[in-house]
Amino acid sequence: MLGRTANGLYWMFRYIERAENIARLVDAGQRMSLTRSGAVEDDWDGVLQSAGVREAYNEVHGKLTGADAIDYLIRDRSNPSSVMSCIDYGRNNARMVRTALTRDTWEATNECWIELKTLLAKRLKTAEVPEMIEVIKRRAGLIRGAFHGSMLRNELYNFARIGTFIERADNTARILDVKYYVLLPSISHVGSSLDNAQWESILRSVSAHRAYKWAYDPEYKPANIADFLILNGQMPRSLAYCYEKIVSNIGYLGAEYDQRLPAHDTADAIRKMLQTLTVKSIMDQGLHEFLEDFVSRNNKLSAEISDGYRFYQ
Repeated sequence: MLGRTANGLYWMFRYIERAENIARLVDAGQRMSLTRSGAVEDDWDGVLQSAGVREAYNEVHGKLTGADAIDYLIRDRSNPSSVMSCIDYGRNNARMVRTALTRDTWEATNECWIELKTLLAKRLKTAEVPEMIEVIKRRAGLIRGAFHGSMLRNELYNFARIGTFIERADNTARILDVKYYVLLPSISHVGSSLDNAQWESILRSVSAHRAYKWAYDPEYKPANIADFLILNGQMPRSLAYCYEKIVSNIGYLGAEYDQRLPAHDTADAIRKMLQTLTVKSIMDQGLHEFLEDFVSRNNKLSAEISDGYRFYQ
């Protein structure tokens, strides 16, 4: 396969996944702001920092408000990570590799772009945001469904899957890290109803609220939620699950091309780390520090895949 085609598929699915996860991040921020009795700017500061766009936001808006933060994250095309920018990039990549996609996948991608372009032509009112988030999640799900239901399980499929799970792992780590940035009013609130409500918001933002209760104690406990989103291999948005899929799909590519690249070793090492760590050891070293290190290693793997499979040739 040409590196250009592999690059197009990999980034198409990274952008679609990113659009959905930015919407989930906004959902987490909005839910947490509802638990506040005081200023909500701290919540949106945390969301923007977790999305990695806090400084860029300052260049566009002089003052931080919830409405401006939501608009910047969902609609603003000057933000390359906004939902609308990601959908644009995803569709452009799909057009580039149009002949490598099934008709169902292309049509689902194109229809997503047309609908969001129309719905996001003007600034959203606060009351419209929850429904817009549901539309984004539903459209991204339709693209995934069309892809899974119609594509051959070949190298095209593997590059798309690797892009999906590299992005999903990055975003789950960032959504979990929102809790670190959203400071409680004081240390005395740790374990309080406010603290629990914020953890519940994290779970709801990744559609894992009910699944958590199936797998753990109905009571919200930070260590259990961290374990669920980081180490639980049954949770489809956990870091452990994402790396099971990444190692599997990159392994198929290694077998097909009969070559082992540095990316294979890096993916194996990250999966092994996630298999051997305990949530206690993560908490002891610091959840924020662990997540920062994970995001860095995940980015390194992405760069190695790009180099190894010559995406720019």
